[in-house]
Amino acid sequence: MSHKSLKARQNELSKPEKQLEFLNNGIFREGELPYFKDKIAKSGAPQLKPKKLEILQLNLGYMCNQVCSHCHVDAGPDRKEIMTRETMQQCLEVIKNTGAHTLDLTGGAPEMNPNFRWFVEEASKAGVKDIIVRSNLTIILANKKYHDLPEFFKKNNVHVVSSLPFYKREKTDRQRGEGVFDKSVKALQMLNDAGYAKEGSNLKLDLVYNPAGAFLPTNQEAMEQDFKKALKEDFNIGFNNLFAITNLPISRFLEYLIASENYEDYMYALVEAFNPAAVENVMCTNTLSISWDGWLYDCDFNQMLDLKVASKVQHISEYNEDLLENREIIISQHCYGCTAGAGSSCQGTVA
Repeated sequence: MSHKSLKARQNELSKPEKQLEFLNNGIFREGELPYFKDKIAKSGAPQLKPKKLEILQLNLGYMCNQVCSHCHVDAGPDRKEIMTRETMQQCLEVIKNTGAHTLDLTGGAPEMNPNFRWFVEEASKAGVKDIIVRSNLTIILANKKYHDLPEFFKKNNVHVVSSLPFYKREKTDRQRGEGVFDKSVKALQMLNDAGYAKEGSNLKLDLVYNPAGAFLPTNQEAMEQDFKKALKEDFNIGFNNLFAITNLPISRFLEYLIASENYEDYMYALVEAFNPAAVENVMCTNTLSISWDGWLYDCDFNQMLDLKVASKVQHISEYNEDLLENREIIISQHCYGCTAGAGSSCQGTVA
């Protein structure tokens, strides 16, 4: 693999097409590692095909109050991409008409979209079974206009999925920024005070773990027990489930892998950990990802690589269930991240 200066490499990798080109070159093109499509074919794993749509995942915008080192969305305070109310309304019509049971709201910080509360309330009125908000927690304390979010979530029976890299301050702050751990602890306590994760409560609070370096997550169940024990003993915090999500080699994490000279080792680790049993339940089979401007993708990782669905219908305004259920799922080398070990999805391990 040719070695350019880091600055030149980072400039190139700011564009999705350059990331894809990089992933398809080097150790894959030279035949050192098999392409993902060939790995699936040789393993005997089932071909990836869409199932009945269960989850509509919306990226409400790339604006965020944090700049995290592993963020595959490349979110931050300076990002201006925001989903409009018109696109939100189109998404609501789709979830009403398809029978999909889950609306999964992501960002950036989805709460920073000016129409966020309106959208959640409309989804709640429409009877959406599970409204997930993926919160970075610190947004609750970022500005007084967000301080009542725990009560707003409670009122609308929102399922809160919160990012917390670790149950210790040093590792969390190293990945997400100085002071993030203490703010996250405070926000979790506020959610608990509102009734989240309390015995007998139907208010769900789950945590998300992403490794802080170039390694794969360990056993999800064991980590969940460690997190629950530490957070309860140190801060009297409770939560329901821990989701362990593998970092995929795209966007900022790809830049980190290159800068730290860990890219090739990481890709070898992903390929060697390939698990055919994880293929059948990866999230692209029952989920559609919608970008802030309404384009359709098989998953939010494909969204960041601008790999739109392989269908005549590519925008939420033209949604056609029959055409989309008969599409082929778009895959590339980053997909190894979702099939390594016990597998990885936005809902944690899959195998």
